[in-house]
Amino acid sequence: MKRLLPLLMAALSTTVLAQTNPNPTDFIPKGYMLFEKVTGDLNKDGVDDCILVIKGTDKSRVVINSFDKKVDRNRRGIIVLFKQQDGYQVASKNYDCFSSENEDGGVYYAPELSVEIKKSNLYVHYAHGRYGYWAYTFRYQNADFELIGYDASRGGAVIEGETSINFSTKKMRDVVNTNTSAEPGEEVFKETWKKINISKLLRLSEIKDFDELDMYKY
Repeated sequence: MKRLLPLLMAALSTTVLAQTNPNPTDFIPKGYMLFEKVTGDLNKDGVDDCILVIKGTDKSRVVINSFDKKVDRNRRGIIVLFKQQDGYQVASKNYDCFSSENEDGGVYYAPELSVEIKKSNLYVHYAHGRYGYWAYTFRYQNADFELIGYDASRGGAVIEGETSINFSTKKMRDVVNTNTSAEPGEEVFKETWKKINISKLLRLSEIKDFDELDMYKY
């Protein structure tokens, strides 16, 4: 009996993890609401999967900002669901990894978050107007979505620089505009490559805060 108990517990755990539901929004936990829904094939089986961007509903996080405007500072998260024959199944989840869309951007607005599915990869993209953009590319492998790429552009109409990291090949490409007086289209770029030091790929479910990720530490 003592030997059977661990096996029964493991079987029960597997059953819970593999739970399916025909309605994607039923996976949203208590205390959260749907912020955005994105569909597309994430595991190359020809069937549309589902990404839910969720947002907390804690009333204490609704505050007055520096402009005397009431704003909702509840954080956002993500639930990735694979479509099965009998419904949807959780592939990865992280309930609080994104800051609120109403964060204080100082003299400029806060970066705009968007989540996309392209070529069966999951993209987390931040657009920041004249300050450029940055994006994270995740691929489903090893039972989670692992970070395989990072791309960033600095500057607006005139590009100051670009960075691209391939975490699978452990290579970083950095481009800097050396023409500091350039008009749009007159940039002169200097390109450099380097190997990065990384022991394992970062998992979507393990990221505490996207705002705290430092892609230039490698």
